[in-house]
Amino acid sequence: MDFRTTNSPEGRRVLAEQLARLFHERADEVDKQGKFPFENFNILMETGYTTLTVPKEYGGMDISLLELIQLQEILAEGDGSTALAVGWHMGIIKNLSEKRPWKEEVFRKVCEHTLKHGSLINSAASEKSTGSPTRGGKPQTVAVKTGEVWRLTGRKIFTTLSPVLDFVLVSASLEGRDEAGTFLVPMNTPGVSIEETWDSISMRGTGSHDLVLQDVEVNDEQLVETASGNKAPNGWLLHIPACYLGIASAAQTYAISFAKSYSPNSINGTISEIPTVRQRIGEMELLLMQSRHFLYSVARKWDESNEETRSGMLPELNAAKMSVVNTAQKIVDLAMRVVGASSLSQSNPLQRYYRDVRAGLHNPPMDDMTIQVLAASALNSKGS
Repeated sequence: MDFRTTNSPEGRRVLAEQLARLFHERADEVDKQGKFPFENFNILMETGYTTLTVPKEYGGMDISLLELIQLQEILAEGDGSTALAVGWHMGIIKNLSEKRPWKEEVFRKVCEHTLKHGSLINSAASEKSTGSPTRGGKPQTVAVKTGEVWRLTGRKIFTTLSPVLDFVLVSASLEGRDEAGTFLVPMNTPGVSIEETWDSISMRGTGSHDLVLQDVEVNDEQLVETASGNKAPNGWLLHIPACYLGIASAAQTYAISFAKSYSPNSINGTISEIPTVRQRIGEMELLLMQSRHFLYSVARKWDESNEETRSGMLPELNAAKMSVVNTAQKIVDLAMRVVGASSLSQSNPLQRYYRDVRAGLHNPPMDDMTIQVLAASALNSKGS
């Protein structure tokens, strides 16, 4: 099983399905123990999955956004925590590949580490005092320059993948400047540590602990980006709704299997023949179909568009995330109504899907921000 030697999207989907089945076998244990799924990530790295978004010029596959979200959806059917966590790495590499905001040599080194050593990267932007970075709060993590050295001090929350990260992108306020900066920090840098604080009831296996930085020394080359205004739209963030769509699909699959096998003595046959049960299964199928068409079409448009068109896609990208994530919750709810009270049993995967799918509401962009973006778009383009 090796994604690096599989040259067709269809073949890679088959491999992803195999991985999803493996992840599904231990998803309940990961959730109950709240542990990071190291075994899953060893497999993801050994099979070359984590290299798929590396540019072809560096030896990667440079898969499309559409293929990425389809693969992520499949993995999430097996284990949502694993899919969401690896999605950040996959998406960041893809975003950097598309936009090339860094010096070429720095990006090349990160890609080479990913290819040769299975290195993983994620960003650390959220802080308790600022909330979601998408709302524009100024980082309380501070970078102070002394001579040729920057010193970073601060604490980040929700640092997903923290148990296995090799690189982290740290946002920090630059002392004496109005703009913020992003630093590429190897996790083995002195002063970098992880405090295991992740105690969420959702996505318990993402390892989203606190990142602590205490007088961490970095050089100018590691200041890879600076920004003082709004950032360009990010197609790669569609990995988020893809994950929750996969969880919803898993919920429907379980509900259908239950309906086709459960035969109470009050009826002849299984509950799959009861009209209300069939109604709910049909509604789930409709919602899944609608979500896939919406999500896939936006991803396909991103893949086929130039930079100018992409710059105007924020309303569509945000709407796709909001619609798919909220619809995923409806699907899980319908699945639980099919299964009944046993869906709340700790031994039943539906209760895990129910908890996990709620996390999507708190991944960026938030629903209220999306509605404001859509309102602004409509007001600017319609009416007299």
